[in-house]
Amino acid sequence: MKIYKFGGASVKDAESIKNVVRVLKHEDFENTLIVISAMGKMTNAFEKVINAYYHKSEDLRAEIDVVRKFHVDLFENLFEDKQQPILHEIEILFGQLSGFMAINKSTDYNYIYDQIVGYGELLSTKIISSYLNSVGISTTWIDVRDFIKTDTTYRNASVNWKQTCDNIKTLDTHTLYITQGFLGSNSKNKTTTLGREGSDYTAAIFAYCLNAESVTIWKDVNGVLNADPRYFEETILLEQISYSEAIEMAFYGASVIHPKTLKPLENKKIPLNVRSFYNLENKGSIVSKGQHLFPEIPCFILKTNQILVSISALDFSFMVEHNLSDIFKILHDCKLKVNLIQNSALSFSVCLEDKFNNFEPFLLKIKPKYNVTFVSNVSLYTIRHATQKAIKLVEQNGTVLLKQATKGTVQLIMQ
Repeated sequence: MKIYKFGGASVKDAESIKNVVRVLKHEDFENTLIVISAMGKMTNAFEKVINAYYHKSEDLRAEIDVVRKFHVDLFENLFEDKQQPILHEIEILFGQLSGFMAINKSTDYNYIYDQIVGYGELLSTKIISSYLNSVGISTTWIDVRDFIKTDTTYRNASVNWKQTCDNIKTLDTHTLYITQGFLGSNSKNKTTTLGREGSDYTAAIFAYCLNAESVTIWKDVNGVLNADPRYFEETILLEQISYSEAIEMAFYGASVIHPKTLKPLENKKIPLNVRSFYNLENKGSIVSKGQHLFPEIPCFILKTNQILVSISALDFSFMVEHNLSDIFKILHDCKLKVNLIQNSALSFSVCLEDKFNNFEPFLLKIKPKYNVTFVSNVSLYTIRHATQKAIKLVEQNGTVLLKQATKGTVQLIMQ
């Protein structure tokens, strides 16, 4: 089988969904499974619903209405026959959402998040599957939660690979399936999510379990670029990337490929194509066994909204092993992602990403034990295959607070 993944930008409105039909007709879609994300900015919209519900805000009804109106308007713009049963299915899903919010007694934000946010994927796949069927492309909709099984770590679940592969292997490889990205379920059949942007990972999971021929991620760019065009004026398409190089880029924060996506593909040597859903003649980028990087040029990765923290002992003693072990335990307990570390005799510096708004609890735990200073809202630049010219280009963007260099890779924290 082949696995196709369409992200939110590729299904953001009626015209984009019609373009999916154009893509499928241009490509060979027999024996294909299609993974689809929530539409456009709907994950953000559902996060507003979650926050309004969690904080018992008066805005809850209005936030739900925004999401419902988006999908109903999309139906109106997409289907000529207004009697399509999909409209009833949309309302059933919103009924289920309301039912959860009415009966839920949990106060665990992460649990609540996962039970609500996944409706974005359920709605998008229901609508797109119905539309494809209406234009003569026969599809079978499946609920990914029946196939991908995980632990109970809400918002960043780990996959139970044996159970998941056993489930996925029951699929008929001659059927065109439509399913959701990002979602799974645990042993209690509660919805879990694989981490933000986890739809790429979903595609890799299916590819691994089905021994797929390839995975193609359809994007609004021509492929994997050497820098994010939102922040860098001149970007170059990377035509060939090895698995190890792509894993390094994803680890440092390259946004085109989800970090968890690559390892399952590498294990079975399944090539990953990143292509433009606008320019179908362009073959884009391929991540596969082969040349390390072509063309071999500096690659720039930017992570914004970072926090640079400096930690030292209260008695001005050396920062040794037991100090570092203690600090990392607190970081782990507070679920703070560490993107860079630098140690000296008297201080320990760490660049953090506060995905779950736990920085304040971290400060409360660590300040009684250590001297702590921090700078918020800094940017972390990583340059792979760095040259002096590339380093100077980044240094022009502000003040360098910290700089670290290893073989071929330079990282700079900028303010």
